[in-house]
Amino acid sequence: MLRMLGMLGAALLLVAASPAALAQPAPGKASPEEVCKGCHLDYFNGYAASKHGVKGDERTPASMGGCLACHGDAALEHAAKGGGKGVGGIFSFSNPKVPAEEKAKVCLTCHQSGARVNWQLSSHANNDVACSSCHSVHAGDKDKVRIKATQFEVCGSCHRTQRAQINYPSHHPIKEGKVVCSSCHQPHGSVGPNMLVKGTVNETCYTCHAEKRGPFLWEHPPVREDCTNCHTPHGSINTPLLKARGPWLCQQCHSAQFHPSTLYSGTGLPPPTGNAAQQLLARSCLNCHTQVHGSNHPSGPRWTR
Repeated sequence: MLRMLGMLGAALLLVAASPAALAQPAPGKASPEEVCKGCHLDYFNGYAASKHGVKGDERTPASMGGCLACHGDAALEHAAKGGGKGVGGIFSFSNPKVPAEEKAKVCLTCHQSGARVNWQLSSHANNDVACSSCHSVHAGDKDKVRIKATQFEVCGSCHRTQRAQINYPSHHPIKEGKVVCSSCHQPHGSVGPNMLVKGTVNETCYTCHAEKRGPFLWEHPPVREDCTNCHTPHGSINTPLLKARGPWLCQQCHSAQFHPSTLYSGTGLPPPTGNAAQQLLARSCLNCHTQVHGSNHPSGPRWTR
């Protein structure tokens, strides 16, 4: 009997010490959430409708002290002094004087696994970008960066070069709603270059362009090495997303002397000289070399079929 009473007492202590229990206000006293709600109703309503506001889940801020879980105990002092910007030493994510690293630490208390495991090594973390720089934590399901239709608006506010490139004649169909930035990039950090979702540029591209993967009987070395040898991924004035217009793109590796053209006479032109012109005159190498990504045709070492 004594042993059972001891076990019961220990269980009660565990329950009392749980985050959910700690979040409960004293009898007759308003909860921290109710206090904050008095002034910040819009923020509270957004928070309450989000996953952060779910009280039945012990992992959420709502079950670990409510607003205090993220804004600290100083939030109570902030309220006691009547509120106001910076009053009471409250931890504010909108305060530019608070280092981005300190803001991220609060979020990483819970969000440190899965897609966020590489955050500390990411370009964002190393360029003073905080979670709240992109996310509106009180917006819930209306967080712009998590909505496909508005994600580029958030990313483009910093990445202005890419924002301009998306408006070029040839571009990835972000404006058309077919892809978003996070289709290719992992904004919380990755093991790949430029925070790509895959380990290499090519593996990322093959996610959609599987027909370019191969293997091919006749490989084109620049293609196997890196898609960005020829393509600029966000946008270009050259179709399809080429860095330069053919034949000038091809001549970066293939000299004009390797493939001279012969001038023929035409109406109103002098007769041919019989000498080949030491330059490419066709509109594009791709008119003939149509399989530049690789070919499986027995007669395809020049990628013409």
